[in-house]
Amino acid sequence: NPDAAKETTEIIRGEGGTCEAIAANVTVADDVAHVVAQCMQLHGRIDILHNNVGMAFIGGPVEMSEKTWNDSMSLNVGSIFLTCKHVLPIMEAQGSGAIVNVSSIASIRWLGTAYIAYASSKAAVNQFTQAVALQYARKGIRANAILPGMMNTPTARASLNSQFDDEADLVAKRNAACPTGAMGDAWDIAHASVFLASDEARYITGVLLPVDGGMTCKIS
Repeated sequence: NPDAAKETTEIIRGEGGTCEAIAANVTVADDVAHVVAQCMQLHGRIDILHNNVGMAFIGGPVEMSEKTWNDSMSLNVGSIFLTCKHVLPIMEAQGSGAIVNVSSIASIRWLGTAYIAYASSKAAVNQFTQAVALQYARKGIRANAILPGMMNTPTARASLNSQFDDEADLVAKRNAACPTGAMGDAWDIAHASVFLASDEARYITGVLLPVDGGMTCKIS
């Protein structure tokens, strides 16, 4: 979404930061390679890789089409494979780097919605993250995953609208399901992401961090 990226770029620059937006399809290897090359040209190094692209498609193994399954895997976990493939050699040459992958508590728990490809692909993200964390631990590179719980974001609402009477019903029922009585929002994930990418988290790697208001502590 180039317009949304442009808006974010302008906000960052308005606060005195430096930002460039580069459009790409993260399921296409050449696009990913182009973005990485552009980053290197602009900055000469890559310190943080934050993988936050994904989508949930409704359906179990019987209802879901093979194409939707393959598209989900390509987007939700294949994109992380491609970005890591191109960024890890740079981080290894630097001797440092932090990778933060966004997974989901759906990777470890049934949440009452049948989206088999989403749950499976996010479970793959978890194992991918830990495998990278251990492979590169002695090379100064850390890898962690964030597992969001029920979040009140436009993408989450769009993905689940068909499962509820209307958006108000969706919000009310998801709020009620949370131990805190309310869903989280994008800032909750952002704050966790910044911490895991920062030097303050220098001794944290291979962690699957739920940011879920206690959802994964519930028995049912």
